[in-house]
Amino acid sequence: MTQPSAPVPQPAAAPEDGGAGAAPGPLLTLSDVKVHFPVRRGVVFDRTVGHVYAVDGVSLSVTAGQTYGLVGESGCGKTTLGRAVLRLVDITSGSVVFDGTDLARLPEGEMRRARRRLQMVFQDPLGSLNPRQNIESILAEGMAAHGIGANRQERRERIRAILERVGLPGGSLSRYPHEFSGGQRQRIGIARALVLEPDLLICDEPVSALDVSIQAQVLNLLEELQDAMGLTYLVIAHDLAVVRHISDVIGVMYLGSLVEEAAGDELYEKPRHPYTKALMSAVPVPDPEVEDRRERILLTGDLPSPADPPAGCRFHTRCPWKQPTRCTDERPELRDTGGGHRVACHWAEQIADGTLHPTTDLAARVLHDA
Repeated sequence: MTQPSAPVPQPAAAPEDGGAGAAPGPLLTLSDVKVHFPVRRGVVFDRTVGHVYAVDGVSLSVTAGQTYGLVGESGCGKTTLGRAVLRLVDITSGSVVFDGTDLARLPEGEMRRARRRLQMVFQDPLGSLNPRQNIESILAEGMAAHGIGANRQERRERIRAILERVGLPGGSLSRYPHEFSGGQRQRIGIARALVLEPDLLICDEPVSALDVSIQAQVLNLLEELQDAMGLTYLVIAHDLAVVRHISDVIGVMYLGSLVEEAAGDELYEKPRHPYTKALMSAVPVPDPEVEDRRERILLTGDLPSPADPPAGCRFHTRCPWKQPTRCTDERPELRDTGGGHRVACHWAEQIADGTLHPTTDLAARVLHDA
């Protein structure tokens, strides 16, 4: 007997007048999501000899209308997590609940239909666009697949409207991706996502390949579109300034795990996890006097391999506050330390109030200039 499949998420209905004052609930909830890639060896007998723990137990929620920023160094698993939400990579375990439906349980055909409400803006604007298709064909392809527009002419009018909304002329329809600048190509990528009228937009390094002046234009465009269309964003980036500019809530990832989460200003002003402190201390301050006096935390060593992560706290091999107990053998839970500020560190409160100091052998990594 076949099991009943989970319902495909439908577009949310407009709220009634009586609920205007109600706070929006979570649109996306991830619970203990894991993405493990098998490592295989053998020519005749292919066997699994290990796993790459790209994402290893991430739990977070994104409220409707909110921008959630996800940061971390290269290789920490943030892009894999974004792809897992869309099921572009297989989810090993855990749940991805979008508007009440667990996407991890949906059959492939229903997941394909559900993707209309979840779209992605990719990091490389040129690599994500088919060079053999003109702009009209690129944008109309998804519309035709999801049954948007009664005919070609109606789809063309919708495409013209969305191109105008992202700041591109309607005459761009017959042009090809190589005929546009990098910033314009990223706008095309945004238009391709928006033409399907999604609720959630996953932006994977949306401005990292662009010049600084163009970055500001694209970020401002994303904010304008969010206000006008009620979009929800999951922004993945390693540029801390970009994430602070656009995010309401920020999560910090390290080696496949979420180590800290807080409101944007709170995280930047009062980071509590040692890794987040090191990230923030690396951001230059545009004031030479403050720059000379501020605390700088220098981490040594490379990011451990996700195929062989350290036992206990994943960060203990590089942490200036490493302790002889708990750090090496007990993995910390992501817990609320007050005001919704979640931290995965056994000693977060002691580090914050100054009762726990960097260990003697690592103290040289924490520099205080006079």
